[in-house]
Amino acid sequence: MINYSDFEKVDIRVGTIIEAKLNKKTFKPSIYLVIDFGHEIGKKKTSAQLTKHYHPEELIGYQVAAVINFPPKQIGKMISEVLVLGFPDDENNPVLVMPSIKISNGGKLF
Repeated sequence: MINYSDFEKVDIRVGTIIEAKLNKKTFKPSIYLVIDFGHEIGKKKTSAQLTKHYHPEELIGYQVAAVINFPPKQIGKMISEVLVLGFPDDENNPVLVMPSIKISNGGKLF
């Protein structure tokens, strides 16, 4: 069990995908994303193994949830700045966490 204060340390925000393309520089198929988290946080990049359920061009404009306060992480030849969140399907492939109503970019999960 964790305390609520532990949960508050994880900064989960909503952002809009503004760029998406296949990331051919990783071992496993993935999609390179640029996500706009609004004026306060700005644009952040990441790579995610989303190719089972998503095509890069259809992701543009989607809003997604991401952890924004992890340290940058090397993924292939790029530095990932955020961790996009998802749930596993029956074959353990990620399904993105997305709000059902448009939210202002940078909105914090509570």
